[in-house]
Amino acid sequence: MGNTDIEVHPGAGEYSDIDKTGVAVGREHLHAAIPPHESYEGHHRFDPTAEWTAEEERKVVRKTDLRLLTWLCLMFFGLQLDRGNLSNTLADDLLDDLGLTTDDYNNGTTIQLVFFLGAEFPVQFLTKRYGFKRVLPTLMICWGLVSSFQAFMTGRASFYVTRALIGMFEGGFIPGTILMATYFYTSKELSIRLAAFWSTLNVARVISALLAAGLLEMRGVDGRPGWFWLLLLEGILTVLIGAVSMIYLPSSPVSTQTVLWRTPWYTEREEVIMVNRILRDDPAKGLTALKEPATFKDVKAAWTDSSLWGLYLVGLVAYIPATPVQAYLTLTLRRVGNFSTLASNLLTAPSAALQIITMLALAFSSEYFNERAFHCLFGEVWLLPLFTALLTIPDGGREWGRFSIITLISGYPYFHPIVSSWISENSFDVKKRAIAAATYNVIVQIGSLIGSQIYRRWDGPYYKTGNTVCISILSLAIVVFIVQRQWLIHLNKRKEREWERMTPEQKVEYQTDKEARERDGNKRFDFRFAY
Repeated sequence: MGNTDIEVHPGAGEYSDIDKTGVAVGREHLHAAIPPHESYEGHHRFDPTAEWTAEEERKVVRKTDLRLLTWLCLMFFGLQLDRGNLSNTLADDLLDDLGLTTDDYNNGTTIQLVFFLGAEFPVQFLTKRYGFKRVLPTLMICWGLVSSFQAFMTGRASFYVTRALIGMFEGGFIPGTILMATYFYTSKELSIRLAAFWSTLNVARVISALLAAGLLEMRGVDGRPGWFWLLLLEGILTVLIGAVSMIYLPSSPVSTQTVLWRTPWYTEREEVIMVNRILRDDPAKGLTALKEPATFKDVKAAWTDSSLWGLYLVGLVAYIPATPVQAYLTLTLRRVGNFSTLASNLLTAPSAALQIITMLALAFSSEYFNERAFHCLFGEVWLLPLFTALLTIPDGGREWGRFSIITLISGYPYFHPIVSSWISENSFDVKKRAIAAATYNVIVQIGSLIGSQIYRRWDGPYYKTGNTVCISILSLAIVVFIVQRQWLIHLNKRKEREWERMTPEQKVEYQTDKEARERDGNKRFDFRFAY
């Protein structure tokens, strides 16, 4: 609440100019004076005159972090456990045991991503229709079961089938979780929480590597390979997390009672604070009910919004270069450095730990300076000299030097949380935000699909051609970020010119027009895009 202890919210009719961050100062207060839609879950807690101290707000945020954020991070842990354990199994001769080649492995990854993409939008429609509480845990249970049954794979066909099913059930989980978080956090708080989500993915990489180092040593137990026990036990763990999530997750900030929580998370006053602070930060969240279905009109709005096109393109190209390095990390360590199965898995942990540090630092810095584009560019600039070094390091020997470069590439400052928050911040409308987040995630997965095909068997074990391709894509991503930033600046200036043509009376009338607010969304003259 700024630097004050008491937050006083003006009523309709009071207006302040637009500040340098691109947000109309006082605009959220004007909109907060307009009641949210009657179907909005927190409508009964809406109070435009409500005041609270900064300490009271910090208290409800801490409670949300403790009870919601930590559990969502646990669910992300389960996601990464089942997404990343296949890479761990490569150190235990999974490919040889199943009679597969590295190209078969690439094809399996491609199949998984194709089904992942196919499920992305249907899951978002289901989430908007039936709520996060039902859909997200159900997905976890389903992919956890399939992950467990991977242990019984016997060849190429079963490998492809399980990859397809896991992709289908994992599709839509990440944007669904992000959208759920937006109902509990303000836009300023969101990027740090998303960084916590993706930090959990890296924590899972570390824990998964440690678990793999132990579980793969079970080769021979009951006549089974080590990868059998790894896939079976980690899949069962995910099923358990999903089952508990079914009776743990709240439906909304004003509906937090569950089988495990017999009393609400928040007191009545805390519910008032939660609802009104969210609406004052983002009035669009009060325009629709949480379970109001998205429509194809919302899809069209998200896809035709030119302010988001550059961010979609970022999702396509920006993460490709690091994808093959991370996917082949254990296999590269075994082939290039002759590291053992145990050592190959343990040596993946430093890169995951490094990425936790760099990603959180980048997210905190982005929030502190209220800047997006240049922080994301930093991640790309980090990678450029490292890929150049991979091309120049002599073949043969230099195992630890090569390991250091690969670790720095795999641990680069991951800016995906910043871009996800950036899209949410610039979408304005809740249903449009859901579709835009899903669209972005689909495009990111298409980029992953491309990345999974860059390292080819004929190019191994040093992948010189593949790394040259990665450098070219890095250069393209840098250009895309710069162009997107300038495009948003241009759109903001165009809006500002229209805004300045209006009289003070017209501005107040414009800001209090509920129909125009719902119709125009992020095209409003008093809305500024973050960059």
